[in-house]
Amino acid sequence: MFPSTTTNILSRQSKMIFVDSSAFFAILSAGDINHQRASLMWRRLLEDDRILLTNNYVVVESMAIAQKRLGLEKVRDFQEKILPFLKIEWIDEEQHNTAVEFVLRINRRRLSLVDCSAFQTMNSLGIDTAFTFDEHFREQGFNVIP
Repeated sequence: MFPSTTTNILSRQSKMIFVDSSAFFAILSAGDINHQRASLMWRRLLEDDRILLTNNYVVVESMAIAQKRLGLEKVRDFQEKILPFLKIEWIDEEQHNTAVEFVLRINRRRLSLVDCSAFQTMNSLGIDTAFTFDEHFREQGFNVIP
């Protein structure tokens, strides 16, 4: 039996994985189509001792989406059961301006400032793999898991 593509990507990559809000939402929402895959990948990443990283813009977006769609109990779960396992990169003014410039330059309505801040964070830290269900990461040349 051949190893999965995800296994190949994880075995080749550095230990740092960027985690996007789409992955967080899928983990938190039992009704999400990607919930089972996301939960399995989350456990695997924790077991593999990966450095899981996100930025504060993704945290804000994730909390807002969880609160609106799932309620405050899931926000509490996110805060208490997920965030402690993450390194959070804080976007400063220069990084914010770089992300805004990218949004305006790329001129795509569905490519958000949060996405662009994630790309900027990944590029600046040399991270090439994201745990996400958002195809924008793949479009920007990043490896995507699961």
